[in-house]
Amino acid sequence: MAMVVLLIWALVLVYSASVGAFHDPPHWVPVANTSHDYGSGAYAGNVLGSSSPRNTRLSIPEFAATFLVLCRNYELFDLLETIQSVQDRFNTKYNYDYVFLNDEPFTQLFMESVTAFVPASRVRFGVVPRDHWSYPDWVDVKKAAAVRQAMEKANIVYGGSESYRHMCRFFSGFFYQHELLQDYDFYWRIEPGIKLLCDVNYDVFRRMYDEQKKFAFTLTMFEYSDTIPTLWDRVKEYSRSRDIQGPLIDLVQNHDQWSSYNLCHFWSNFEIARLDVFRAASYADFFQFLDQAGGFFYERWGDAPVHTMYVSLHLEKSDVLYLDDIGYYHSPYAQCPQDEAIRRSNKCVCDPATDFSYTYQSCTAHFLRVLADL
Repeated sequence: MAMVVLLIWALVLVYSASVGAFHDPPHWVPVANTSHDYGSGAYAGNVLGSSSPRNTRLSIPEFAATFLVLCRNYELFDLLETIQSVQDRFNTKYNYDYVFLNDEPFTQLFMESVTAFVPASRVRFGVVPRDHWSYPDWVDVKKAAAVRQAMEKANIVYGGSESYRHMCRFFSGFFYQHELLQDYDFYWRIEPGIKLLCDVNYDVFRRMYDEQKKFAFTLTMFEYSDTIPTLWDRVKEYSRSRDIQGPLIDLVQNHDQWSSYNLCHFWSNFEIARLDVFRAASYADFFQFLDQAGGFFYERWGDAPVHTMYVSLHLEKSDVLYLDDIGYYHSPYAQCPQDEAIRRSNKCVCDPATDFSYTYQSCTAHFLRVLADL
């Protein structure tokens, strides 16, 4: 009996030691945040950095790159599945960083769980500054609420969501300003629930750098017209006032008497780009011009058409890269490489018949014609 008690006590001690180690990871120390008032409490700021950076990519003089994720604590398990997919299909070969942002502090469980999935990468957690996730002074909050109510009654996708509008405005005008992104030249945006359907057998960031690409995409589609009734008029007003012709304007502009918007956009939940595209003074001017109209709240302007319209006005054909060899899924659509040799060599698990790229709902064929001058 005494032997059994001693054995149980020993097991308790071993378990306690392992739990203590899990809750006190040796690589992580809180980093004070002095640039923004992110909130209060034990995890105010919620910015963690590695005490000994483990991502050797940061030592490369040419460029630094990271995955960028905006998510919430309740999305943890969808996110872990996504991270596992990204790691297995790509990042275990390169160990690029991850930056996770939230409009509220991440929980300790969230941070420890995520960090455990990427032991060879530097992982950083941050909170979106309050003024990047709130109403600007010129927006009538009551009017915005009435619009949401009306759009919800009209069954417009995310029409009744306040947080969705803050998210779209954040990705339209502020994400690149976050202090945790200042070390980087490139980002790859991913979201909880997405999957890579094929191995990515080359360094995508290195390709972007070597080929001097500024913006890369996979899926494209049409925007819901009811969410952006005045966005294109505002963009045309901007381009006229700045005398901008737009080298890629045919991506988004119809050849009709109104020069109307064709509703096409890059799907921004997969987006790889140089951060200096958005750090440019021209982008700040573009966003501020749009933001003053209040359309993120009085309508439901999305970051996808905003980014696409800016690309059409300010980038060149040679700046844009179509990643047709990457298998990608974001519910309910998938990109599946059509080349059988690519699918086999990259161990794709997708059916090419389900590929969204050249369906009637996609803008990819049109975009490729414009980018190829066909």
